[in-house]
Amino acid sequence: MPLERVSKGFKDISMSFQSNPLNYDLIALNNANAIARSVRNLVFTYPGERFFDENLGSKISQSLFENIDEIEAAVIKDEIKNTIENYEPRVILNNVIVAPNFSNNEFNVTIEYTIVGIDVPPQQLSFALQPTR
Repeated sequence: MPLERVSKGFKDISMSFQSNPLNYDLIALNNANAIARSVRNLVFTYPGERFFDENLGSKISQSLFENIDEIEAAVIKDEIKNTIENYEPRVILNNVIVAPNFSNNEFNVTIEYTIVGIDVPPQQLSFALQPTR
């Protein structure tokens, strides 16, 4: 039986770079919030944006300018699954749902995952993918 990893918690800084008014430190994100931010950043990072790992990220931005249909939704779903499974070892991916929203010209994405090492219920992250120029 494989050993389960146990962690004391996860911590990351907020991307707003706002400071805490009491101690003037940067605001920190803890545990589930830090993981959710990391998963979201992985999805929105294009390969080549990070200096020391040119493969890190997903190529979903290429699919956003294609026709909005079930085929592109499947392509985006596979890209998100591969990215999270390869680059976020702190989560176990349960499900990725990508649904085309024809009226708003976007894809609605829901990512369901379990955090490894801390005792929290399964998490869900939802957002919309829209083409921007």
